[in-house]
Amino acid sequence: MRTDTNTDTDTTPGMLLYAYAVARDADLPAAALTTVTEVEGVTGRRVRAVRERDLVALVEPVPAAEFDEAPLREHLEDLAWLERVARGHQRVVDAATALACVLPLRLATVYRDEAGVRRMLTAGHEELTTTLGRLDGRDEWAVKVWIPPRPEPEPSPPTDDRSGRGYLARRGAEARAREAAQRHADETADSVHNTLLALAEEARLHPTRDNRLSGRPGRNVLNAAYLVRRERSHQFRSAVGTLAEHPDGPRVELSGPWAPYSFVTRGTP
Repeated sequence: MRTDTNTDTDTTPGMLLYAYAVARDADLPAAALTTVTEVEGVTGRRVRAVRERDLVALVEPVPAAEFDEAPLREHLEDLAWLERVARGHQRVVDAATALACVLPLRLATVYRDEAGVRRMLTAGHEELTTTLGRLDGRDEWAVKVWIPPRPEPEPSPPTDDRSGRGYLARRGAEARAREAAQRHADETADSVHNTLLALAEEARLHPTRDNRLSGRPGRNVLNAAYLVRRERSHQFRSAVGTLAEHPDGPRVELSGPWAPYSFVTRGTP
């Protein structure tokens, strides 16, 4: 969340401006915005453009009673509200991405007025322009890799060993099995990641998913995003398909193309 606190008002009283994304002005002329303005955003109001120098921000008027700092903090704890806003945010960004290279802004980026949006475009002009150049013609692809659950060890037969050697032996075997499973997970993740990284310009490694929360069988060993030139998209998808086709191999899930959310700021592969 980022809220501009300037008190100038060029919006309707009681309203703020929700900012979705930034693009180059030339890439999103007024005539091209029709498909974006018709998309239902976070509150269903009409999305419009704020233009400053050679940049443009896509914004939507939203009620301060819902999006000002105090109510927004409360709403961010409401999963149903958060899902509704996230879906609206995604719809607008997707529509804009179909027309031009855009930099998606963080969910619930809100400004007091148009003047605050213009200040953001002016203050960040150099970085925004550089990032747009870096991401132009590229898409984000998300890849998750799952390995089958580790089989439970068979119970050891009862023993009257009173020395504790049997217990220690079992514990040692269990520890070795865990270490072997971890090596297998690391090797699988590294193999897939290195294969796909060779076809991408950048990558981001996100925290793996807890299978207890995802509801999916197996263990998530890779949760990554890859920045891929559009002319290499077919090659990238084919590589994912090859990795996933082995019946005894890991389960590889691909989604995209997406706006480059993970690459708006620089990071390490």
